[in-house]
Amino acid sequence: MPGEAVTVGDVAEGAPDRPRVQVKFADVGDLYVTWRWEHARERPRAYAIPRAAVQPALDRLHESLPSPLPGESIVAALDRAFRGALADPDRERRLSAELAGALLPAPLAAELNAMLARGRRPHLRIQGSPSLGRVPWEALIVDADRRMVHEAEVSLLVPAGVRNAPSRRVSRWDPRGPVVAVLDPPVPGGMLAPVLGPAGAGARLGPLQERLGSRARGAEPLLGGAIDRVRLRTLLADASRLLYVGHVSSSDHGLDVRMHLSDDAAQPGRAALLGAHRPLAAADIAYGAPGADTEGGWLIPARVALMACESGGDSGFAEPTALVAALVRGGAEHVAAARWTLPTDAGFARAAGADAPAFSAAVDAVDAAQESTDPVAALNAWQRTCAETWARTGAVEHSPLMWAAISTTWSPPPRQDP
Repeated sequence: MPGEAVTVGDVAEGAPDRPRVQVKFADVGDLYVTWRWEHARERPRAYAIPRAAVQPALDRLHESLPSPLPGESIVAALDRAFRGALADPDRERRLSAELAGALLPAPLAAELNAMLARGRRPHLRIQGSPSLGRVPWEALIVDADRRMVHEAEVSLLVPAGVRNAPSRRVSRWDPRGPVVAVLDPPVPGGMLAPVLGPAGAGARLGPLQERLGSRARGAEPLLGGAIDRVRLRTLLADASRLLYVGHVSSSDHGLDVRMHLSDDAAQPGRAALLGAHRPLAAADIAYGAPGADTEGGWLIPARVALMACESGGDSGFAEPTALVAALVRGGAEHVAAARWTLPTDAGFARAAGADAPAFSAAVDAVDAAQESTDPVAALNAWQRTCAETWARTGAVEHSPLMWAAISTTWSPPPRQDP
């Protein structure tokens, strides 16, 4: 194993108060992982994980998620997930512990423990591989009932070619700046139902609206009115944040992952028409629509939250450049997104047999984390609270099906992240 001569003490000695380690996985038959501490970049390590040691746990994870399997309807996928391991406290604990044991090499675990023993809380920046695109790193049980978010901060890492690209820009964060809140925009043709339910944003998201106040850009996008890509791009040009709550659909390649706004078929773009509607592809955000007046990449605010199914699935593609990468390229430093299909409040209520506003509560929590000084730490703190409630109650509305689906990708300016 390369770097075997490096001791735990070598790495922990001289570590800053908040040490950060970049952990990168690759699928090459077996699974390979490399890591390096940002204060000791000259001492990278590598480790091989036999595929047979991890694949059974990954298979059980995928069978437990609400993302539809091939040929499966969304309703059937939700029913399967609510009967699966992530909805059962005992089975979920066993699966999360098994995933942690398979995916965290013993030398890396020893280094993390050494940091903790010295009173330093590490920050793991994880770049997954296609086979690991839906692993809920934050929820992995690493010691008894202690999850990763109890012992460390956890964020995702886009490839160096994206975050360090010469053409990348990083927008300035202004905590008092405008916020573009796009909540349940109506999609032409009526093919996609509102994710917040018929009551809309006003019924469940009062705290969010109060928090944004006059900083919210335009009453119509905030309250769920129609908004197309032209209007959205204009609003984003000098905004500090974007909150999108709606639909995202996946594809065979990352740049074709699509957001669904209120664009009709006449709107130019790179995505194929969906009836009377043209979705907004990641490629449209990265490069603009061919032949349109708005050709060229979008200017994206410093912080973005996408509360939409599989909106954060970049690493699941062989070329991990989907929505998150497009947003980072255009200016985002923090992007919160979902790694699998998100059940709505109606879905949780059906499973729980009672009112269960798990989705709308998550929207509010993610938005509040984006307002904080450190969005990664704030999201992780919410996830710790959720994990403890889940352990105490075992109620499905507090299960990892919701809170473990969300991650934050952090991409500081290149000069800080060589």
